[in-house]
Amino acid sequence: MNTDIKDSAHVDNEHRETYAKARVSRDARFDGRFFVAVKTTGIFCRPICPAKLPDEKNVAYYNHAAKAMSDGFRPCLRCRPDSAPSSFAWLGVGTTVTRALTLLSDIPVQSISTISSRLGISERHLNKLMVSHTGLSPKQYQDLQRVLFAKQLLQQSTMKLTDIAFSAGYASTRQLQRAVQTYCKKTPTELRSKRHTALPEISLRLHFRPPYHWQQVREFLALRAIRGVEKVSEDTYCRYISVKGELGFISATFNESANGFDVKMRLPNLAYVYKTVEQIKQLLDLHAAPELIEKSLLAAGLPDNLLTKGLRLPGTWTVFESGCRAIVGQQVSVKAAINQAGLLAQHLGAVGTEEPVEQNQRYCFPEPEAVANSELTFLRMPNARKLALRDFAALFCNGNQPTHDEILSIKGVGQWTLDYLKMRGERNPDVYLSGDLIVRKMAEKYPVLPQKAAPWQSYLTLQLWQLSNG
Repeated sequence: MNTDIKDSAHVDNEHRETYAKARVSRDARFDGRFFVAVKTTGIFCRPICPAKLPDEKNVAYYNHAAKAMSDGFRPCLRCRPDSAPSSFAWLGVGTTVTRALTLLSDIPVQSISTISSRLGISERHLNKLMVSHTGLSPKQYQDLQRVLFAKQLLQQSTMKLTDIAFSAGYASTRQLQRAVQTYCKKTPTELRSKRHTALPEISLRLHFRPPYHWQQVREFLALRAIRGVEKVSEDTYCRYISVKGELGFISATFNESANGFDVKMRLPNLAYVYKTVEQIKQLLDLHAAPELIEKSLLAAGLPDNLLTKGLRLPGTWTVFESGCRAIVGQQVSVKAAINQAGLLAQHLGAVGTEEPVEQNQRYCFPEPEAVANSELTFLRMPNARKLALRDFAALFCNGNQPTHDEILSIKGVGQWTLDYLKMRGERNPDVYLSGDLIVRKMAEKYPVLPQKAAPWQSYLTLQLWQLSNG
């Protein structure tokens, strides 16, 4: 034990209570927002550190890593709180998986043993990481990557079959034919005769901490589903997605007995399989800690009999999409807003070629560049709102991620729009939409103390919305 460590108050009592709840959840959404120092060991960590949770009496909280170090705490070697956010050290396992995907994508293929050695891990650990994070073994990933490359050459070039086979890393045309038949259910000749055909399918299961109120999530997503982009059935959510300008397709089927979702993906570029899996987890709120959230909602003043057990906060696919939804939804009903979002997709979104979400409806939500460069004459809304939408899209062009101040600087974008973007797009669990009309009405009917729900105020917002539905 380091007896020289200072024992001063580093955050106020209100934040200490909030951080105490957040660290117990180990929810990744709090990563980087604060740091946890353990007085008995002299070590400080990120709130997602897998180490055994210390007693609250032995913990101090810091808003900045540098302050923790200046007070004599050493950075944890497991979670690396001293590294820069989004650096390789900070990203940890995610970096290893991303590097593995890059190496496994190389053609000609390298052996799995060579790749694991280059990553500095065992073959067994590499297999465990890949299956856990992508649903594919290293060998399956390599095979699929080669098939996708061969499919692209077959449909977009005039190369001979023999040349395509060798270019994709196959020893013979027979190997190519066998692989294409296995994963695409067609022969190379059939693929070549049809410019578009279904992509190979990836399947895996994503788990959650029960309970999970699928009916609440399903109804929330169904009410806001953009026609042709998304579809919500009794037990499944599916949609088209953009993968570096190309279209993919994902579906997630609720599996209550397995405490998870059975996910299927068709992606034109497997390098994005890990990122896609993480986005699905966030959209369906699979990281939530329902018991801790429920306790916070009770502390805010809601009676137990009014709570939705297993409440989840459904996200949107991207921050840009959430902002567009919020802007077109200003001062109109949810149905009217979704109709406008549907027009955006139909006029500016890429057209899908996989099985349709709905008959003759196959769209991907548009890219920022498409919205920014359009006059938006097809939208039925005031010109001022169209201009705000274009200005908002311009901030996201070329992969840019604007700051909250930049978004608020747009004429016609206020705090409600930004808060909605933060809550659903950025998946911030601690946003209370005090400016929302329904939230205000329900808060008057059921008096609550929003700050008592921290760090889960977004769920309080959602619960009040739920109560307004009867």
